Amino acid sequence: MRFLVSNDDGYFAPGIAALAEALSRHGDVTVVAPERDRSGASNSLTLDRPLNLRRAPSGYHYVNGTPTDCVHLAVTGLLENRPDMVFSGINHGPNMGDDTIYSGTVAAATEGFLLGIPSVAVSLAGRNPQHFDTAALVVEHLLERCRRQPLTGPQLLNVNVPDVPPEALRGLMTTRLGRRHHAEPVIKASNPRGDTVYWVGPVGAAQDATEGTDFWAVANGYASVTPLMIDLTARDQLDGVRTWLGS
Repeated sequence: MRFLVSNDDGYFAPGIAALAEALSRHGDVTVVAPERDRSGASNSLTLDRPLNLRRAPSGYHYVNGTPTDCVHLAVTGLLENRPDMVFSGINHGPNMGDDTIYSGTVAAATEGFLLGIPSVAVSLAGRNPQHFDTAALVVEHLLERCRRQPLTGPQLLNVNVPDVPPEALRGLMTTRLGRRHHAEPVIKASNPRGDTVYWVGPVGAAQDATEGTDFWAVANGYASVTPLMIDLTARDQLDGVRTWLGS
């Protein structure tokens, strides 16, 4: 199999090395990742300047752009053959619930999905995550599932793995996205020149973490696997808006 690997933490992050190593046992791996940390870049494309593609001593390619740029450039301009799957991660920290809207990790996988390739975003859910080997084992388990029963058409999966040793992982669980409370307010500060600056505040605590959500699965020792979709249409509101427009 041919794998394309990206992330939003940058090509130098230990998570992407763990992911590439795990996938290399199952096929050919090409890594194309941002040159620096682009966490929170979401699905943005760089349109105001050209992109540079360089190669690190590790063999990884890095781009002066976003995670979405990396996957788009690789699939449409760099690779001679389309990858069989796109993997993004292993992210340093969770991407659950509302996180998926802002996540560069999820965005890289989303770009692969939009280009018609089965894609998986993988995150290690911990404040200072250590057990990348556990997340790598989950990736290999998913690959084995794909071999036994291939995914039906392009799919987009969001995987969050608890930061525990492999022997402590209780299994995999299919989940829906939970919800967070609103993010904390921005933090006002001053820079060395005395100018007022603002830091984006921490994410909100889990609001909907009931059984069946990604939050619940990870908190209870399971790796959550959430199928995502791109259609943002609020279908339950179509009739109401149609009536409103016609009134």
